[in-house]
Amino acid sequence: MKASILRRLRRGKRRIVKRLAKANRDKYRRCADGAGPVIDPPGVKYELADKVRGINYGGVGLMWKLAKDVGLVEAIDRRLHLLASHCPYHESDHVLNLAINALCDGTCLQDIELRRNDEVFLDALGAQSIPDPTTAGDFCRRFKSVEQIEDLESAIHAARLSVWRRQSSEFFTEAVIDMDSTFVITTGQCKAGMDISYKGEWSYHPLLLTLANTGEVLSLVNRPGNRPSEEGAAQRVDLAIIRCRTAGFRAIRLRGDTAFSQTEHLDRWHKAEVIFQFGYDGMSNLKEIADNLPRSAWRKLRRPAAYQRQGAARKRPRNVKRQIIRRREFLHLELQSEQVAEFEYRPTACHRPYRMIVVRKNISKEMGERRLLDEMRYHFYITNDYQATPAEIVFGCNDRCNQENILAQLAGGVRALTAPVDNLISNWAYMVMTSLAWTLKAWAALLLPVEKKHRETHEAERETWLRMEFKTFVNGVILVPCQIVRQARRTIYRVLNWNPYLEGFFRLCDQLNC
Repeated sequence: MKASILRRLRRGKRRIVKRLAKANRDKYRRCADGAGPVIDPPGVKYELADKVRGINYGGVGLMWKLAKDVGLVEAIDRRLHLLASHCPYHESDHVLNLAINALCDGTCLQDIELRRNDEVFLDALGAQSIPDPTTAGDFCRRFKSVEQIEDLESAIHAARLSVWRRQSSEFFTEAVIDMDSTFVITTGQCKAGMDISYKGEWSYHPLLLTLANTGEVLSLVNRPGNRPSEEGAAQRVDLAIIRCRTAGFRAIRLRGDTAFSQTEHLDRWHKAEVIFQFGYDGMSNLKEIADNLPRSAWRKLRRPAAYQRQGAARKRPRNVKRQIIRRREFLHLELQSEQVAEFEYRPTACHRPYRMIVVRKNISKEMGERRLLDEMRYHFYITNDYQATPAEIVFGCNDRCNQENILAQLAGGVRALTAPVDNLISNWAYMVMTSLAWTLKAWAALLLPVEKKHRETHEAERETWLRMEFKTFVNGVILVPCQIVRQARRTIYRVLNWNPYLEGFFRLCDQLNC
């Protein structure tokens, strides 16, 4: 990063720190003076600028440069062939148009029209125009087969390999692949491929495989709403294993809930030296085995604290919820303790036994003021990891729940898990293209340079970018007000204000030579 840019960024930070400190000092004086509301701008007046032109999506140029730098644009045009002629748009234009719509806080196809009619936005992208919402929907409908979706995913993976190759050796220690499914509810009546889920709702039922290390979407498969969670998962897992091994990961770990403990595949994965840890259905024979384990087999399960307390201890507030439950005599369950044990178990579809980890939960039951008999509940996990302790296996399986957060981000932040077009394949294509916005966020974090003298700070910043919510990323990295200056051979984005993410923003700019 240029020294002049770094000086101006730090100057901007000092200004806001001084301003907030002064406001904090003056708040009691304002109160004593009887001053009015703080939010009170003097004489608001709007005018239309003539020469200076700007956009509030200044980070979009950086995201496009990232996509170009890692070879995503070229890979899409080389592998995906849906258009008979490119008049004027290429396949990459359509794919990135949907990803950019999500990055620019668009929630539906119609939001593309706002930016299509923004002259400065088009200048910032160097485009005469971008596809309108109708054309974007038509491009989704051009996907007619699963093979075409796979061509798109292979193009994205080719760019992903370019990002991964730039990582340190520690990055390739172990790839942790999580799998889960979710429902995409639709109220439409003419969307081919939808069906009724077990919840009684018309929906699609996409399956997602994500890389827990970075949060990237490795695979997304759209299915009718009545299909079971695990259907087709093994085939997608096999493909993900091949891709991760080709990339150079030295170990691979699979995680999933009880629906994904597909016992007919465990022997094959074990033979391929793939580690797995899945939740397992608490069948009656397993509960009987757990009941008959000797007392010496059980160890107390000590969970780490949810967070590190900062500052002085505070008095706990009154538990209003518990008082209402007791007063109305609702059934109240409360976890008292947890113990963990293990035993060897061979599922019917397997030819060898594996570790079965069992967690016993002691749950107290109350109804009003009456104490009922305690209840024992069991949770089972099957694994071929013989190095980790039982507690580590349990915590690892619990960590898979972070994928629920990723699904929530894809559904509520990126808005990729929606069904705006007319059939299963076209909506599948829309989900893959729009979820690319989330993947670009992960790539931006992975490509943040780490300088030796600031290693600890820069690595913490990279982790922050990786784990932040999509909305936070959009507000901090994409919604950067910029003046756009067009010159003969370049487009200059002049950042107009300061925010806490701009230092990393400009370091990434230097990394991508922009």
